[in-house]
Amino acid sequence: MACKPICVCLLVTIIAGAIVGGILFAAKSMNKKGVEPSESHKHNYVAALKIAMQFFDIQKSGKLVNNQIKWRGDSGLKDGKEVDLDLSKGMYDAGDAVKFGFPLAFTATMLSWTILERGQRMGMEGVDQLQKAKDSVKWITDYLVNAHPKDNVLYVQVGDAEKDHKCWQRPESITDNKPLFQINTTAPGSDVAAETAAALASASLVFKKSDPPYSAKLLEHAKKLFIFADKYREYYSVSLPQVKKYYNSTGYGDELLWAASWLYHATQEDIYKDYVVGSEAEEFADWGKPSWFSWDNKLAGVQVLLSRVYFFHGKDNTKLAKYQKSAQALMCTLLPESPSATSDRTNGGLIWIAEWNALQHPVAVAFLASLYGDYMEKSDNEKLECDEKTFKSEDLREFAKKQADYVLGDNPNSMSYLVGYSKKFPKFVHHRGASIPVDATTGCKDGYQWLESTKPNPNEATGALVGGPFMNETYIDSRNNSMQGEPTTYNSALLVGLLSSLATSSESVVTSLG
Repeated sequence: MACKPICVCLLVTIIAGAIVGGILFAAKSMNKKGVEPSESHKHNYVAALKIAMQFFDIQKSGKLVNNQIKWRGDSGLKDGKEVDLDLSKGMYDAGDAVKFGFPLAFTATMLSWTILERGQRMGMEGVDQLQKAKDSVKWITDYLVNAHPKDNVLYVQVGDAEKDHKCWQRPESITDNKPLFQINTTAPGSDVAAETAAALASASLVFKKSDPPYSAKLLEHAKKLFIFADKYREYYSVSLPQVKKYYNSTGYGDELLWAASWLYHATQEDIYKDYVVGSEAEEFADWGKPSWFSWDNKLAGVQVLLSRVYFFHGKDNTKLAKYQKSAQALMCTLLPESPSATSDRTNGGLIWIAEWNALQHPVAVAFLASLYGDYMEKSDNEKLECDEKTFKSEDLREFAKKQADYVLGDNPNSMSYLVGYSKKFPKFVHHRGASIPVDATTGCKDGYQWLESTKPNPNEATGALVGGPFMNETYIDSRNNSMQGEPTTYNSALLVGLLSSLATSSESVVTSLG
């Protein structure tokens, strides 16, 4: 679980211990040795993409099929049995054994968006990641469909996070029945229901040609979940206070617009288009105010996704134009030479918004920037006006590259924050399965010997994107440092989107996702 600021963590102690132990990588002159080159640029985005894709296999719950991760096995096989549901699939959120439905659904949405925009390139010989990406989406959507057994009921979490975080053991070792948490009409959750609707609607497009019956099934669930989310409006973290500590929701209006946007792409029905330009837009769209894209806030994603509609199909729609202008404002915020450029970045150029899981925001907005730039180029809208300065789509792509390159090793630590890429990457990732030897027999408490071990993880969490550096660009490679060292599935989905964008060109962008 990617710890949130409200968690009680011993970071000061960790930092002190890390400094004494020599684990702190202090900011220093950039050393570019040891990074795998490619012919066209320093970093090989295709190689990095292949590595990043592996983390989804590491995170799988359930009966594993064609398992390629030697240190992972079947787990969670009893999940949902007490309510006669099969909730064994899905993916664990981070370095724990909890399935959090809100960020998990976002993971599926982002993977689907990537496939829809970049699938052709992902499937080319030498890349060969398209089917793997589709398999990862389906592993999640199978779970989400089963978690929606009837109208107005959605299971949004499997596992007690508090109990889980008091143990250090492999998911395969857990034999207890895990508690289930659901939303319904008396305890609604518009945010998580709408995000799940977005996940299933976007995934319905992914499988529209290859598996029409499954696509139709996903779309039907998406429509019903959207109705549920819109009719019974409430934060899921109000209905379920237990989730607040880890994945507290700060709003649901963004998810409602996000879900409606994806349903419009999936159906082309005016009811969803009218939703995103009607009274709900006036209430929730927050036009003209750039925001950061994350598992909790989808407004920037909505703006870019609806900019696609504006550029290719809707330039006569004044409300769609407002989304496009809002997306443009965000793009101007990102470009360092823009008059409205944000100062929220490190000296090395990384967009930096939060101590916890710092890499989520820069990777997310870099993905959006690469897409928006390609939309501009494909639709012959080459000028990006930022006050008195004008930029081009190439400037957005260059920004996206610099964020990706920082992640892959162009940073003061000369460290790749993608585990398995380059010669220097984190070895003490905060991840239970990676830290415990496969042949070790541990229970809840005795597994802590592996958390506290001074040896590197015996199992490499290949493809994990760790939380990332502090604002001063230091990184503490300590297993106890969940703030910086814990990976998440949604971070990996965002990174896959970014790397897929950089490994391809605007020619792969199609004018219609349907």
